Amino acid sequence: MTDRRLRTAGLVLAVLGVAVAGYLVYVHYADVDPVCNIAHGCHKVQTSEYAKLAGIPVALLGLVGYVTILVALLLPGEPARMVAALTALVGFGFSLYLTYRELFTIDAICQWCVASAIIMTLLAVVTTWRLLREPDTMVV
Repeated sequence: MTDRRLRTAGLVLAVLGVAVAGYLVYVHYADVDPVCNIAHGCHKVQTSEYAKLAGIPVALLGLVGYVTILVALLLPGEPARMVAALTALVGFGFSLYLTYRELFTIDAICQWCVASAIIMTLLAVVTTWRLLREPDTMVV
């Protein structure tokens, strides 16, 4: 797969991530329940003690992460590829932790959180693959 295709896939995923996280930030600050197909799951997760980290909404942290990845994907060069991959890998790890909390502590599933976890996982794969490719095979 070419660098251009990996970058395009990353951009699409990052935009989707910004949309999901942006919606969850809106829900948090508007103090409304998210649209949810799982009975009370999203409400329970969004109002749990794990919905904030050091007083900062997890959704806002996710939004910052997705925007960071998006900007890094728009910039040229190895440092930008590294920032995108490292941010996505940290986001992936944090998503694993939050998914664990949903399943085993909160005992509820939020479809938006699952969507974000899937998007971040795919971003971690795409951005890491893009970073680790041989430089002589990269096409801009």
